Amino acid sequence: MSHYKPYPAYKDSGVEWLGRVPEHWDVKSIKYVAPHVGSGKTPSGGSEVYQNSGILFLRSQNVYDDGLRLDDATYISEEIDLTMKGSRVRANDVLLNITGASIGRSCLVPEPFQPANVNQHVCIIRPESREEAKWLSLCLKSESVQSQIDFSQNGAGREGLNFEQIGNICISLPPTTERLRISEHLAHEGARIDGLIAKKTRFIELLGEKRQALITHAVTRGLDPTAKTKDSGIEWLGDVPAHWQVAPLKYVVSFRSGGTPSKENLEFWDGDIPWASAKDMKKEKLDDTQDHLTQLAFESGAASLVPAGSILVVVRGMILARIFPVVETTTPMAINQDLKALQPSGRLKSGFLAHLLRGLAGESLRRLEEAGHGTKALRMEAWTSMQLSIPGLEEQQKILDYLEEKISHLDNLITKTQLSLTLLKERRSALITAAVAGKIDLREVS
Repeated sequence: MSHYKPYPAYKDSGVEWLGRVPEHWDVKSIKYVAPHVGSGKTPSGGSEVYQNSGILFLRSQNVYDDGLRLDDATYISEEIDLTMKGSRVRANDVLLNITGASIGRSCLVPEPFQPANVNQHVCIIRPESREEAKWLSLCLKSESVQSQIDFSQNGAGREGLNFEQIGNICISLPPTTERLRISEHLAHEGARIDGLIAKKTRFIELLGEKRQALITHAVTRGLDPTAKTKDSGIEWLGDVPAHWQVAPLKYVVSFRSGGTPSKENLEFWDGDIPWASAKDMKKEKLDDTQDHLTQLAFESGAASLVPAGSILVVVRGMILARIFPVVETTTPMAINQDLKALQPSGRLKSGFLAHLLRGLAGESLRRLEEAGHGTKALRMEAWTSMQLSIPGLEEQQKILDYLEEKISHLDNLITKTQLSLTLLKERRSALITAAVAGKIDLREVS
């Protein structure tokens, strides 16, 4: 941002987090800018009363700094909405997450907007005009306001903000015409940066699709395009190399289940032995986890080890609604009840089994069922009966070597693109912070 110039004169704002502001700017707390600060509530019955249609019900997972995300939105009935008049959302409201890991995330409600409500984890801040709402929405994303949010929640000793704390957050206010000019420039630059972000995001998606297609083809068709094929007898699998075998998963692996040792017995926890759950299933190879057990947990029979080279899959949980993670262990560890450990027989190399399951992830997800409260689970008999095409061990190794080279190249491209995405987002955030704090003068910028 070196091409931007500062204002000619500054003054002390009197607020630690704002520092010096342009001499002709004001400083006000949110309660003097927004006459309404409130939040919603979860209707009686909780998630049991959620519907697939009706009145939109917004939760913290729908509120992001780049706007509302409604892909996993839920709904409530009109009857319940009538009991929640005080938490109805209007166009030009500013929504702020006030509890949990997403505290501080915020967005401006677009105009026009459908009837909607919020729960108690989302605060509704309602300025008197759209222009003030747009400015407040920008300020909430700035470093100076995020620092105030961090201080407020830490001062309260918990991850949460109350309405008094929100109302006392201070923002800087330029004159109205200047505010509009800054907002317009940020909207223009933001749209340009967002366009670049969208292109890079799509590129990452395409690389991911190519990666998946590469794995699927290699583990179901092999590497020799001239090899003779045969009908597998399985409609979704189609033709496979003639010299490959076809067998159900349960005939070529053994399964081990896990469990969660008592959390009340502190002697079981904070040891040296990794204990894996669904939250650890983020990498394709796993040598450490967020939680660890002591040797006593194993000596007492509260947990058991699965050996290195086991393949872990999630068999129950919300993550199954989106993906089918497959992780290869590189060290002995324990697992919880939402995971299964697969140990390949002598007919399968561990790495090939992992890629085979990744290549057939879509087919695995077709074997899901509801396990209560919207949680997904694998229908185990159907899944373990899933037919696999299996080459000889030597050919498996050739496929593994091929995939390692190709996937490494794609993953490097993905990593580089993700880095450039991060830099773009940081650039956008830095521009907003500098603009709303008056660090740069945008009055004459074209």
